[in-house]
Amino acid sequence: MDFLEALEWRYATKRMNGKSLPEGTLERILEATRLAPSSYGLQPYTIKVISDRSLLERIHEDAAPQPQVKECSHLLVFATKTDLDDSTVDHYIELAATERGVAIADLNGFADAIKGTIKGLETAADKQAWAAKQAYIALGFTLAAAAIERVDASPMEGFDPAALDRVLRLNEDNLSSVVIAALGYRDTAEDRMANMPKVRRSLSQLIQRV
Repeated sequence: MDFLEALEWRYATKRMNGKSLPEGTLERILEATRLAPSSYGLQPYTIKVISDRSLLERIHEDAAPQPQVKECSHLLVFATKTDLDDSTVDHYIELAATERGVAIADLNGFADAIKGTIKGLETAADKQAWAAKQAYIALGFTLAAAAIERVDASPMEGFDPAALDRVLRLNEDNLSSVVIAALGYRDTAEDRMANMPKVRRSLSQLIQRV
């Protein structure tokens, strides 16, 4: 299946059948997520991958009452860093220097540019919004990779972030949930949307060439 066919096939699945993803399939989706672009390459987020049934039940009960949460194979929780500061950048620069075989001093200008961007985000809410934008880019890559693998993926915002943070104790890692995605396989008998045509604006309505 080519990319456009995969995107035509995918939809935000409302009901899943509980079947587990093969490990290799999951790893390919997660690797695509890892390779997603982010501003400066900083990736100011962590992705929790949850498959434990009892934990999924608790998340469904306390924070996210959508059926996909307890019917999926894996739930991905995209959580942004709440402690974005110079040390975040320093750790990233150390990694960049190691991966590229250069001295840290050679990346001082790059580091200063990132730190300047973060300092320009004056409030915690500003930092959260900036980090969330990066997480959503990764989410997009997750959805596309899942479609290529013929895996259903349901992105969801309709959950209680504070409750989810408590269930997963995200504050202990200076993280805050921003969006979740359920991975699994559609239950065509239970999901009334499974065979519905995809509704999108036409290219001529959506795209303006200038």
